[in-house]
Amino acid sequence: MKTTKIVITGGPCAGKTTCLVKLEEELTKMGYRVVFLNESATELIMNNLSSKNYGSYYEFEKNVLKLQIEKEKFYMQFCENLPDENVLLVCDRGTMDCKSYVEEKEFRKMLKELNTNEILLRDSYDAVFHLVTAAKGAPDFYTKANNKARRESLQEAIKMDDKTMSAWVGHPHFRVIDNSTNFDNKIKRLINEICLFLGLPTPLEIERKFLIERPDVNLLESLENCRKVDIIQTYLTAKENEERRVRQRGFDGNYIFTLTTKKRISEISRMETEKRISEHEYLNLLNESDTTLHQVKKERYCLMGNNKYFEIDIYPFAKRNAICEIELASEDEKIELPDFIKLKREVTDDKSFSNREIANKIPPELLD
Repeated sequence: MKTTKIVITGGPCAGKTTCLVKLEEELTKMGYRVVFLNESATELIMNNLSSKNYGSYYEFEKNVLKLQIEKEKFYMQFCENLPDENVLLVCDRGTMDCKSYVEEKEFRKMLKELNTNEILLRDSYDAVFHLVTAAKGAPDFYTKANNKARRESLQEAIKMDDKTMSAWVGHPHFRVIDNSTNFDNKIKRLINEICLFLGLPTPLEIERKFLIERPDVNLLESLENCRKVDIIQTYLTAKENEERRVRQRGFDGNYIFTLTTKKRISEISRMETEKRISEHEYLNLLNESDTTLHQVKKERYCLMGNNKYFEIDIYPFAKRNAICEIELASEDEKIELPDFIKLKREVTDDKSFSNREIANKIPPELLD
């Protein structure tokens, strides 16, 4: 598809409305047609169709989700028929935001009644960008005045921000834009993250990697802001200085498939292109497997900590250690690992800990 679909989500009073205007200005300059899909819940509420009109709050949220799914299908079909070469569909909130407003048990019931699943909904977007509520870090700027559908107090806004963030954890390209700078720079940081994702001018991936003690899986699975993903990664034959791989990624029998090509620029920077493929394409590409390398199977735990997105990879053959990765917007960005992660050493520059090398030969520290 020529259309890229992203989500701008976040807590109450995070600055989404202003960011969307600036985003259209900047991306249009760069040759994109920017199409916006308005927030479904606010659309209903502003047209006097609130939860009071339904038999229960659950039914209202289920209908919001149903409306969002149908709107996205229509918009994607419409965008694909546009004459423009590059189309960016920007969803003002997405399907997983509904999870923030109901209990986990209710959300799973909702998915069953709508004949869908969490992986299919969450990972249908190419990227997700979460704007942190002003209630966190900039409380003087928190207001209800610019959105008639907003009802949350400061503390309620913080709680809702946490729940919304948690709903999206597990997506392969999830970025959080906090309030560590003034609002103008917050907008610039969001636009920068989107441009980096779109490859404007080049899609750089800046990654830090750490060898850590294997964490308590029960602890990870008990965290509200953590999601488990099963991954099978297969390396394909490729040109010199390039890497090609296909990946099956998902959970509980629901998977998406991607083809990734990487070209190394520096020790911690790589140019990367990634596209979604069908299961049929995935199975065909397996015929191009590099037979000198093994498949890499791992359980990945995606979690938020200190407003950063961490990925912990646990390999079936590693009993005592694991790998923790974080992607950054710049090489000098400071990071702080969550307290429960026990750091052994940074292995960003140690090529033996790359997934490709692990497919070739497992480092002894992972076998300890």
